[in-house]
Amino acid sequence: MSSITHPIGQLFQPIFHLFAWILAFFYGLVPNYGVAIIGLTIVIMGVLTPFTVKSTKSMVAMSKVQPEIKKLQAKYKGAENRQVLNEELMKLYKEHGVNPVGGCLPMLLQAPFLFILYSVIKGLSALNAQGVSDPRYIPHTSRMYTDLVASHGQMNVFGMDLSLKTFSHHASIYAQIPFFALVLFAVGLQYFQMAQINNRAKKSGQPIGSQQLMMQRIMPIAFFYFYVIIPAAVVVYMIISSIIRIITQYAMFASGISDPSKHKKLEIEKKPEGEKEIPGSAKEGKKPSTLKSPAVQNRSNAKRKRKDR
Repeated sequence: MSSITHPIGQLFQPIFHLFAWILAFFYGLVPNYGVAIIGLTIVIMGVLTPFTVKSTKSMVAMSKVQPEIKKLQAKYKGAENRQVLNEELMKLYKEHGVNPVGGCLPMLLQAPFLFILYSVIKGLSALNAQGVSDPRYIPHTSRMYTDLVASHGQMNVFGMDLSLKTFSHHASIYAQIPFFALVLFAVGLQYFQMAQINNRAKKSGQPIGSQQLMMQRIMPIAFFYFYVIIPAAVVVYMIISSIIRIITQYAMFASGISDPSKHKKLEIEKKPEGEKEIPGSAKEGKKPSTLKSPAVQNRSNAKRKRKDR
């Protein structure tokens, strides 16, 4: 196993150093680990926000096509029609520009960043064989390196060591309470972010797919387990990233970019070939009259002459 993980670790080494350097940079500006993590989160979210916008649009679009999806599911019931149903669904998704897994995109993109940040935080709190603090990845000339060595790898912020996990060894049960509060707050933001999209769809009269409802209920529970087994510093990252996504979605809805009620497909009636609408006739409340082109008039005259014969 080590023969496999070692090359992977070597591959990520430059990225670990980059993330640690960004943390050290922000810590040098404001010597606070929480502020440094917030600064790093803003940088990462600057990269991920375009994907969040795309994902939000995809989730809203999925809500719009739910009635059509249900019709297809009712039409092609049974295992024998499964292939036809999938083909029709793919056509529907393509027609409306919908990606059925687009709503999961930010979560999928978060995974490598979480792994990298977890590894960096673990490296910053590393101890050598003698039990002395030996922070990895950050420049030895940085202020963060000096302070980590002095604090024996502890990342203290308002009485919390952000390098610890919820169920790590704490001085007392009271010292553990802030870690639980941090996890619950992170889970609450995760739930609110998903509910924000679903509530918007409800207000617009759009049906909500069962898949979206399941994600809203299940994902926060899954993240609760994840949050209690990672360092509090990574939980802080998730809190800030969730807040940024919530603000991004709110801005999108407020501007109408992802409002289903403002993006309904317009049905345009096709005019008969060869007929032109007289401008102004519709404004007067009359039925628009038409002028026939010379080619159409000639065909009409020829038909009348044949009838007369």
